[in-house]
This record gives sequence, structure tokens and C-alpha cells, in this order.
Amino acid sequence: MSTTVRWLTADEERAWRAFLRITVTVQTGTARDLAERGLSEADYEVLSTLSERAENTSSLGEQADKMGWSRSRLSRHATRMETRGLLRRSPDPKDGRGCLLTLTDDGLSVLEEVAPAHLASVRHHFMDHLTRGHLDALVDIARRLDEANKTLGTS
Repeated sequence: MSTTVRWLTADEERAWRAFLRITVTVQTGTARDLAERGLSEADYEVLSTLSERAENTSSLGEQADKMGWSRSRLSRHATRMETRGLLRRSPDPKDGRGCLLTLTDDGLSVLEEVAPAHLASVRHHFMDHLTRGHLDALVDIARRLDEANKTLGTS
């Protein structure tokens, strides 16, 4: 079986490398700023997502899907967060093998304390450098990629 390689054009290569630089630069900056407050990006994602859910609770499976993580990876991370008092795990009545993750009062307090600084970090490293047109283009690009990946079954 012969496969033809579809090499990137010069413009595609520039765009791909620019995307990688954006991702690394923004993620490195916001991760460093969160770390200064004692949280990882994953910690913040779990806390903020749980805070948006009814009764501050989500199933491990739903949370893992949202984060693009395996259940086992999130389970190990949730155990560490539970040890720190940020969330509580309990049996999931709908899934005998799963569990529910619930934001604790301490977890909510940490989130409320860190959220303003995190939002300032997102603005500093990302938003404040973009126009409305840039933001609209990014939303359109994300939507197109999401749709393409869902069609391919890779999302």
C-alpha cells in the first residue's frame, strides 16, 4: 500500500508553527500564574467546571470527557485534589464503576480566590492583544475544527 505524503505548503507551515507558538506561549504564561497560587491548569479546570454544574457535582466520566483525559488519569488527579480538600468523591448511582466529583466549600473558596487572578492572566497573555476580529476568527476556527473532528470521530 502506497501512501502519498501531503507536505505542508510554506503558508501552512507558517500557520501551523504560529499556532504551536500561541499555544505554548499562552499556556505557559497562564500555567505559571496559576502555579504561583498553588493550582495547576487541571486543578483550575476541574474546580471551575464543577462550580458551573448543578450542586457543584459532575460524574468522573463527564469530567474526563470534557478535559479530554482518560477516566484513570482524572481519577488519580481527583484523588490528589481530594487529599487537598478541594473536592469530594462519592459513588455514582448511575455507574457502579464510576464516581461523582463534588466541589467542597474549601474548593469553592480557593476557586473564588484564584479566579480573578486567573482571568487577569488570561487577559494579560491572550485577550488584551487581540481585536474583536481576531476573537471572531478564533471562534470560527475552533467551531470548524470541532465539527471536522466530530465528523471524523476523533473528538
